Amino acid sequence: MYPNQRFRRLRTNPAMRSLVSETSLSPNDFIVPLFVVEGKNVKEEIASMPNYYRFSLDYLSKEVKLLWKMGLKSVLLFVKVDDQLKDNAGSEALNPKGLMQRAIDTVKQATPEMLVMTDVALDPYSKYGHDGIVRNGVIENDSTNLFLAQMAVSHAKAGADMVAPSDMMDGRIKVIRDELEAQSYYNTGIMSYSAKFASAFYGPFRDALDSAPVDIKDIPKDKKTYQMDPANRKEAIKETLADISEGADIVMVKPGLCYLDIVRDIANEVNLPVAVYQVSGEYAMIKAASEKGWLDHDAVMLEQLLAIKRAGASMIASYFAKDAVQLL
Repeated sequence: MYPNQRFRRLRTNPAMRSLVSETSLSPNDFIVPLFVVEGKNVKEEIASMPNYYRFSLDYLSKEVKLLWKMGLKSVLLFVKVDDQLKDNAGSEALNPKGLMQRAIDTVKQATPEMLVMTDVALDPYSKYGHDGIVRNGVIENDSTNLFLAQMAVSHAKAGADMVAPSDMMDGRIKVIRDELEAQSYYNTGIMSYSAKFASAFYGPFRDALDSAPVDIKDIPKDKKTYQMDPANRKEAIKETLADISEGADIVMVKPGLCYLDIVRDIANEVNLPVAVYQVSGEYAMIKAASEKGWLDHDAVMLEQLLAIKRAGASMIASYFAKDAVQLL
């Protein structure tokens, strides 16, 4: 009780504040998302994500070497697929010489110890921009799962350490885990997008990969039949527990800032590591506001990352990873 307890004593100077700080960030907390394209000498800025780029494989090699020197030890790969290679089945995803497979090999050749995670979903390969196979205006669940399992094995064969199914089909973690086991990829991990919400914050990401759902008659215009309703909270726990029972090694909440209550709920409920994806829209908003002079870019960035970690995140996939590490 005051005056015996004066809480400001523990805020008197930077050294004291650092000593009693409850939450901290380090390079070990970050997963770096990377966008990969065909070609050579390609480093093209994404218009809606200032200072973030698509890399050809030669530039990807340089980038991961730089990340490793900075202490960043994990990357999450996404590929931008040429339109002529897209179909409803996502068949290009299984090409052993496909862009994703070559990207995995490129990272491993450049930085053998880098932890390589890969996006497992159909939308970059789908002519409809959906995460599943479309039949009669419906996103098919079970046939999509069988294909995702083949995709995961293809990534494992190429050298991926961990596959990251981002599709939100029911039961896909079990199907993927069973197929990895059947093919003797016992040590390939699964980071499941367990609580992925049908968010309005994904727009810049879809620009980066040209993977937005198409506007065609009788085709769903959004992903709300498989991604979660932002209004729901308890459902996130059910989805996450199901994924764990099916063999997930890491569970993820996506997006980040608007869903910190979900992060805390899941962190309290489960004993597995909890990842959070600070998504493209969150990145773009900070960039846009700071360019206008309305926000302090670095201060707001670090505050948001600390908030995500404080809420219970074990790791954060963030487009700010390099910026944050340079400041820490």
